[in-house]
Amino acid sequence: MRFMVMIKADKNTEAGVMPSEKLLTEMGQYNDELVKAGVMLAGEGLQPSSKGARVKFSGKKRTVVDGPFTETKELIAGFWIFQVKSKEEAIEWVKRCPNPLEGDCEIEIRQVFEAADFGVEFTPELREAEERMREQIATRKR
Repeated sequence: MRFMVMIKADKNTEAGVMPSEKLLTEMGQYNDELVKAGVMLAGEGLQPSSKGARVKFSGKKRTVVDGPFTETKELIAGFWIFQVKSKEEAIEWVKRCPNPLEGDCEIEIRQVFEAADFGVEFTPELREAEERMREQIATRKR
């Protein structure tokens, strides 16, 4: 099972306040632990929403809205992708995380859809196309 683990933004992350050396060290050790355990597939911090944009869809119309975005409780400051056996295991790993923000912080855990979750609508042809795309991504050089 894969889970996206999201660190919710706060006023400091939205202001571009960088983490301390102590926190960077602690998070580096935590990430190293995740990697050694085979749990972490990806993980990154995100720039403030002032450097982002949103694309709103209305039928065939697309509207671009530049950041910053006012509702920080809806924003993400960083994320991991975990590969674990259960939601409970993901929760246990998150509970071991150093507090990634000063003060109160909330980390959200959401399961990632797998091919089997889509049922018969995800035809064998669509599954093959998905597998080819994932293979291309995995072999792509940076």
